[in-house]
Amino acid sequence: MAVLLVAAVIVLIFADQAVKYWAVHYLKERGSIRFIHFGDFKVLDLTYLENDGAIFGSMSGQRWFLIGFTSIVLVVGIYLMFRYMKRSKLLTSAILLFVSGGIGNIIDRMRQGYVVDMFEVKLFKFAIFNVADIYVTCAFVLLLVYVLFIDPKMQAKAKAEADAAKSAADKEAANE
Repeated sequence: MAVLLVAAVIVLIFADQAVKYWAVHYLKERGSIRFIHFGDFKVLDLTYLENDGAIFGSMSGQRWFLIGFTSIVLVVGIYLMFRYMKRSKLLTSAILLFVSGGIGNIIDRMRQGYVVDMFEVKLFKFAIFNVADIYVTCAFVLLLVYVLFIDPKMQAKAKAEADAAKSAADKEAANE
């Protein structure tokens, strides 16, 4: 299982970096191109952006803080991914996506001083984002599903099993 996790992280990072490579070598010179439009109804464009901050451009110019903070979060995430890999496939998938997205963006930040973004939602005013950001967003949604719906059921089941085992042990002790 651990080998599959590492392989999945590598594949996801490669996909993120491949799209960013394309953006730098094709999209940068064009600035922006139409992507998903239905007539005059615009949904998504591909727009090259060098983001030296975090989400929505916040913390602009804080490269070393962002690298340090992301590094700490990644170490914790990698530890949790391997620690809980047998607990739940959903939890493991969420952490795997989170780690892959974090590594994808920290590669850019360390190598270039900024993160390459390219997806621009045209339906409403929104941040321009990249594949690694999509991984992190999906990870957050999966973690919410896990925390709200799956973990409580797992804890209730474990408690019921522990209570049943205790009750059986108490009955056995009373019969002696």
